[in-house]
This record gives sequence, C-alpha cells and structure tokens, in this order.
Amino acid sequence: MNSRQRKVGEQVKRTLGELIQREIRDPRLGWVTITAVDITTDFSHATIYFTTFGEDSSVEDTMLALDSAAGFLRSKLSKSLKLRTVPQLHFKHDESVEYGSRMERVLEDIVR
Repeated sequence: MNSRQRKVGEQVKRTLGELIQREIRDPRLGWVTITAVDITTDFSHATIYFTTFGEDSSVEDTMLALDSAAGFLRSKLSKSLKLRTVPQLHFKHDESVEYGSRMERVLEDIVR
C-alpha cells in the first residue's frame, strides 16, 4: 500500500466513523467502530473493517445496516474526499479483536 492509499484510507476511516455516529439512525447498528480501511490502487473499491461492541449487537444485523447505508455514506464521502471517483464501499467484520480476547483468556488459563 503506497502512502497516498494510506492517507486516503485514514481519511475514509475517520469520516465514516463520524458519519456512522452522527448521521445514521439505524437501530441495527449499535456500537460500531471502524478499525481499518483497505483501498485498491485505483481507488475504486474500499474494504471497511468494523467491530461491534455490546451484547445485543449482531454482526449480521450490523452488516445489513452498513450495506443499506453504503450509498448514503459514499455520497457523503464524495463531499469530503478530493478524488475523481469515490470508492465503492465493502464492509467486513474485523474478528481480530475477538481473536485477541480469546487468546488473552487462553493465556490467562495457562498461567493459572
């Protein structure tokens, strides 16, 4: 990933986080955190990685809510990004946080 991709990815991450918190009123979302953004070299596609927090948050419901809001989010991104084309948004659940928690529990059990 080159430095321009990284910069645009960070801007997309920051902007999407704000938009999801402030402008999307979908009850399926709950606590969503954007953890990473990968953008293709031609800036036509962006994979958005997210995590959910809380007991009642379902990954499937969150994915549906984000997918249904993708057009709205993309149009809002077009106003803040200085790109010829705004990337298509593809959402994926980031399982690294859950994996880290599981590993931490395993290590704690080993120590005991």
